[in-house]
Amino acid sequence: MNGDLWKSSELFDLVKALLSLKNDEEARLFLRDLLTEKELREFSMRWKVAQMLDDGVPYTQIESETGLSSTTIARISKWLTTGSGGYQMMLDRFRRR
Repeated sequence: MNGDLWKSSELFDLVKALLSLKNDEEARLFLRDLLTEKELREFSMRWKVAQMLDDGVPYTQIESETGLSSTTIARISKWLTTGSGGYQMMLDRFRRR
């Protein structure tokens, strides 16, 4: 990918593909083919950490439950508070369910 990743046609195509998924099963099938098992685990754990941080769970407990390093947890915390707002947007949507 050349240039700015966030403005690339490849990323826009991926976003369009994600938006076209119709249900949980389609999402699981697509993600399974798109990502390695390691990447799936990593992304799943990052999402879990964001939820735990939002619930006020201490870093030590998050580290123990997820196996992620304190550095990764701190990075997720930073993105949660000063990122582009994606984590918070999704957390708000999940909380409304």
